[in-house]
Amino acid sequence: MGKTATQQANKNAITLKGSAEIVAEFFNFGINTILYQRGIYPADSFKATNKYDLTLWMSQDNEVNSYLTNIMKQLKVWLEARVVQRLVLVISNVDTKEVLERWEFIVANDKPSADNGAEPAGTKDIKAIRKEVQNVIRQITASVTFLPLLDCPCSFNLLIHASPDAEVPEKWDDSPPGFIANSEQVKLRSFSTSVHRVDTVVSYKCDV
Repeated sequence: MGKTATQQANKNAITLKGSAEIVAEFFNFGINTILYQRGIYPADSFKATNKYDLTLWMSQDNEVNSYLTNIMKQLKVWLEARVVQRLVLVISNVDTKEVLERWEFIVANDKPSADNGAEPAGTKDIKAIRKEVQNVIRQITASVTFLPLLDCPCSFNLLIHASPDAEVPEKWDDSPPGFIANSEQVKLRSFSTSVHRVDTVVSYKCDV
């Protein structure tokens, strides 16, 4: 017997939790890709892995991974609570603390909650979502062709902008926004799970 339209829709359904996992996973791979491509850590501290039909490089540094794991754990909770507004990766000169690059991932809620309080669910095909994510990762990788060379030791920091009513973990502190004076800005592709939408923008210091 063939599948009914309802069965097919259920198969393709993207739950709020499932969407949060997809978005958090993208952030994890995207951030690692930026750290590798921009040379924030030595290339030999990364290991190649296959994801989204691409070869991506993931940090093997315990301190970096511990930091990212804690961020992603909280991020997933906030994505499910629909209180995340943006995730920002700030790259700074270690010596002068000057902000050189600012990667901004802007999060919007594509699917409103139902009147009965039920969690939002989308019906976008997972293959289509992965293709969109792949295109964003490809652009991040290709960004080295136009971004200025980072010819100094750099560090990075992650900022999560959340709604005022978001419950913040005790050990988390407020951080400076990391804006760049005299910056150029490039908007990359976006992707949508049909529950969450993510737009990507990179700003970088422009020599004047």
